[in-house]
Amino acid sequence: MDADQTSLEITETPAKRSLFGRNTAKPTNGPKPAKNLGPLKMIWVEAIKYPGKVLLAFIALVITAAATLAIPAGLKFIVDYGFASGGDPEQIGRWFRYLLMIVTVLAAGTALRFYFVSWLGERVVADIRAKVQDNLMRLAPGFYEENSPSEIASRMTADTTLIQTVVGTTVSVALRNILMVFGGTAVLFWLAPRLTMGLLVAIPLVMVPIMIFSRRIRNISRSSQDRVADIGSMVSETLGSMKVVQAFNQEKRESVRFAKAVEATFDVAKKRILLRSALTAIIILFIFGSIVIVMWQGAIGVTTGSISGGTILAFVIAGGLVAGAFGALTEVYGELLRGAGAASRLNELLNEKPTIAAPERPQALPEPPRGGLSFRNVTFRYPTRLETAALKDFSLEVEPGETVAIVGPSGGGKSTIFQLVERFYDPQAGSIRIDGVPLTSADPAEIRKRTALVPQEGTLFSANARDNLRYGQWSASDEDIWEAARAANAESFLRDLPQGLDTYLGESGTRLSGGQKQRIAIARALLRDSPILLLDEATSALDAESEQLVQQALDRLMQSRTTLVIAHRLATVRSADRIIVLEEGQIVEQGTHVELADAGGLYSRLAALQFGTHEAA
Repeated sequence: MDADQTSLEITETPAKRSLFGRNTAKPTNGPKPAKNLGPLKMIWVEAIKYPGKVLLAFIALVITAAATLAIPAGLKFIVDYGFASGGDPEQIGRWFRYLLMIVTVLAAGTALRFYFVSWLGERVVADIRAKVQDNLMRLAPGFYEENSPSEIASRMTADTTLIQTVVGTTVSVALRNILMVFGGTAVLFWLAPRLTMGLLVAIPLVMVPIMIFSRRIRNISRSSQDRVADIGSMVSETLGSMKVVQAFNQEKRESVRFAKAVEATFDVAKKRILLRSALTAIIILFIFGSIVIVMWQGAIGVTTGSISGGTILAFVIAGGLVAGAFGALTEVYGELLRGAGAASRLNELLNEKPTIAAPERPQALPEPPRGGLSFRNVTFRYPTRLETAALKDFSLEVEPGETVAIVGPSGGGKSTIFQLVERFYDPQAGSIRIDGVPLTSADPAEIRKRTALVPQEGTLFSANARDNLRYGQWSASDEDIWEAARAANAESFLRDLPQGLDTYLGESGTRLSGGQKQRIAIARALLRDSPILLLDEATSALDAESEQLVQQALDRLMQSRTTLVIAHRLATVRSADRIIVLEEGQIVEQGTHVELADAGGLYSRLAALQFGTHEAA
């Protein structure tokens, strides 16, 4: 790949924008965290697509809360009526059967609640992941230069897992405890109104620390999630470059770097844990302290006969349930805030609009396709390097069926031309046309159907050989695939694979050599059968034997097609109809190999370096 593109990954001014609010060139305070649970709305929007499951989950939730609150009443009846019956086994058994019935309902309701809320959690997360991925597929490559793909992948896993927990557990627990608080309070009023009023005095004392601590917990939770995402990105980067790491004996350094990132994550987590622990301690002190005081007053009431033993027992148990529900709500509130933060980040991905999109009424490309290309006064700057023009007032007319080679020093703008042809970017000035139609007036999908790319390194996917080959034309039959493989000099090694076309090629095609991967890329382009062919240094990384096989395949592929060839090795472009020489985004020379070699310009100097003075001429 040309340096005019790859340098963007190394030097950036201005610094890269981060979708998640972090700047990859300099540290920032991170994105503004969610102030409330509003972002969880996206989860509700997905959940209500399954109203039957939501309704059943809510019914099960109400049943379990009601059954739980019925247990203190059951114990009250056992003490006040069962034990007070003078030891009558029938009376005692009656009330214990009542309690056993409550427990049975509680068990069944809990099982149903767990099933339905877990089902909703899995379903909602699956739908969100699919929607986010679908939107990511629509975004232009420039988006992934400004936002790290490994960080996006981490968000797609870590944040969706958190949302799954929120839907499948946290929301259910929160709703259940809300029901327990209100239902339990009603039971307490039914049992002992005066004691309940005393207990409710503690509620304002509980709410104050919640309000004070929740904001700090929310901020630290967001920071903690960012650190976890950084770890995921680091793991992906290091493992993906393991050969380079080991080749330069950097295993220890990478382990130390990872350990520092883990420790930084742990330090943030400790702050979050400390705050939540303090909040929990304060809440428990206030709530259970209030219960103890109320129990004290109740015990006095039992001794004076103003309240029954069964009532005070039921009151203590119901009060404990209410207090436990309050305590649980303070914990799940923090989890809900974390879920809201995760939802807000996924919403950013979901709502990101593609910068390259089809116009409202796209202009149809002419049929049959001819393959003509036209660049008229094109000026282009990459979004991450706006101060430098990759192409300056660039004009070029390529006739249908013509082979044009693009050569020049690294960073001259060669790869940029390809990216503009496929409309991965739009130029800031000038126009680009295919068969007379401006690219900005056409549907990008239709533009790309008319181009086939053979990159510098054959990009393969973690799939079998058949799927990698038919990536160029998914509807291709096996007969079509073998015909393309034959033309690409790939048939022989493909037939030697253990399961033929069904052989899994490994991640990024690691089970194949560079030459084999490149020939699969050529077969894929053959199956594409597009009128415009883009060859990006297609033989630069190959040994002599592989290069010969690949070049033969390329010669077949180029027949009757408009071809743009990027090359540093000038031997591969001698036979081109025309050679253009790019330097700093402008055409400085153009002509045939012989004409340029004799002209004494930049091409002549490059040829002399590669072939020697005599051969260059």
